[in-house]
Amino acid sequence: MSTTEAVPAAAAERSRLRLRFAATITVVLALLFGVPWWTLVVAGARWPGTVVVAGTVLFAGALVALPILMFHGHGRHRDRAARLGDTMLGVVWVLFAWSLLGNGLRLALVIAGVADPARSRIVAVAVAAVSLILLLWGYVEAMRLPRIRRVEVTIPRLGAGLDGVRVVLLTDTHYGPINRARWSARVVEAVNTLDADVVCHTGDIADGTVERRREQAAPLGVVKARLARTYVTGNHEYFGQAQGWLDHMRELGWEPLHNRHIVVERDGARLVVAGVDDRTAASTGTPGHRADHAAALAGADPDAPVLLLAHQPKQIDGAVEYGVDLQLSGHTHGGQIWPFRYLVRLDQPVVAGLSRHGEKTQLYTSRGTGFWGPPFRIFAPSEITLLTLRAAG
Repeated sequence: MSTTEAVPAAAAERSRLRLRFAATITVVLALLFGVPWWTLVVAGARWPGTVVVAGTVLFAGALVALPILMFHGHGRHRDRAARLGDTMLGVVWVLFAWSLLGNGLRLALVIAGVADPARSRIVAVAVAAVSLILLLWGYVEAMRLPRIRRVEVTIPRLGAGLDGVRVVLLTDTHYGPINRARWSARVVEAVNTLDADVVCHTGDIADGTVERRREQAAPLGVVKARLARTYVTGNHEYFGQAQGWLDHMRELGWEPLHNRHIVVERDGARLVVAGVDDRTAASTGTPGHRADHAAALAGADPDAPVLLLAHQPKQIDGAVEYGVDLQLSGHTHGGQIWPFRYLVRLDQPVVAGLSRHGEKTQLYTSRGTGFWGPPFRIFAPSEITLLTLRAAG
């Protein structure tokens, strides 16, 4: 194919991809809004005409508003639009999920001999009530101080001098459109009560540039750790200012593990603490950024145990290949809003908790310290993780 032929072909392919993306988004939005609209407003409830009209206008208006708000909020970085769009997305997801489950109740009522309009009205009221309760509870869960999750991990190669070393994991703080500076300060206060030897942040620190989120990130500067404070990038840093966040964390006194490692030591025992960029870094075209396990571990003592920071659980394959003892990750949020965890599981090998991979590598996946987007956490509580590393025996 000549150069003159290739240019129109590439343009046509881009056009097809755009059309496919637009079609996919249209179908997703139609389902997200259409299923709860049908369940709550139409179905067989035979609500008064004014109720049907008002409900239809509400859902139609929200359907049109959501993509506009998300574009202005996350595309043009306007926080007010992002707050509204994110909240709307969370509300409609909960309504969608529980509208689907409401059809199970509908079937039970059919079997019980309950006819319409009573049957559909019972389903509509039940779906609306459950959704409202879950959204209120989920908002409280999202905004609260995360619970401390305590986990013991045995590392066979860990020297006796480091037995009992305390590693605190923060991840997915997502400082963003909702100003959570006071929440951030409370998180740091909680971390500082844990007597940490090493504190790790495995990325998605913020949505936005350092300049926009400086106030919310500021408390990280007073995190206490006896041996090290370490940080790696997540995928969201690459939507904004990845190198800027690496530089800013260094200014706050943290060690940015940009495909590199440090060594911590206590009573003659040594632990390699390494970090790699997020797996999406290379595809963003950010100069000098990609996940590089070889560079991260170059020159490390092959006999020393390795603690690896990598944002996404699916980066575990590289950890196994390079003989890492324990990888710490986040990214999944534990699903954040049930039942989204089942979709997350299609993309990631683990959604939350401690798991084993290969002969010697373990992975701990945090449900995240903050939240992204919708200010709700439903059946996926946030956490500050305290991992106590134990030597074998």
